[in-house]
Amino acid sequence: MSNPDQQVAPRLALVTGASRGLGAALAEELALRGYHVLAVARTVGGLEELDDRIRKAGGQATLAPMDVAEPAAMQQLVEAVAGRWGGVDLWAHCAIHAAPMAPTPHVSGKDWSKSLLINADVTRGLIALIEPLLRQKNGTALFFDDPQAGRKFMGAYGATKAAQIALARSWQAETAQIGPRVVIETPASMPTAVRARFYPGEDRAALTPCRDEARRILDALPA
Repeated sequence: MSNPDQQVAPRLALVTGASRGLGAALAEELALRGYHVLAVARTVGGLEELDDRIRKAGGQATLAPMDVAEPAAMQQLVEAVAGRWGGVDLWAHCAIHAAPMAPTPHVSGKDWSKSLLINADVTRGLIALIEPLLRQKNGTALFFDDPQAGRKFMGAYGATKAAQIALARSWQAETAQIGPRVVIETPASMPTAVRARFYPGEDRAALTPCRDEARRILDALPA
């Protein structure tokens, strides 16, 4: 017989790229919905501000100030999650590198390499690490498309973001029958730092607030 006083462990949401923009908004909304949020980002100050907002609203979070491009750090994180929580109920991957806009012949090798690393190779590595944790909880992986491939001056970002989503779509097709569930959303235009780099001077008041979009995306997730 179960103990009526025994507390049920909260669901765990892992958010990579959680310190700002859609990642932060998702983390806050997930905490409001009863998840314990494991927030991963390089920016310590952004994570601490996120934690303050989550706790003020009555939620719970664990901060992981780590660089997703450091394989050893990500391996350590996954091992800690497995030991403490056993698995992951939801992984939202929001980490992205937005290279400066440039004509294709003038995309610097440094910008291209960093875009390829963060947007494609890191995603591949995280999928391999996190999939076993998702399987333990019949969890869901959540990716975010931003179809800029082929647009002028967006060669580095557009191509590597498209590579990320192509990888996610392959994983989605492979796991359709066996899990974990892979969901790919295309968010509305939001007033994020990434968008500000591409559209300086844009009327940000006309864009969809990140919190509104986070609610829409989470409401649309399959039960």
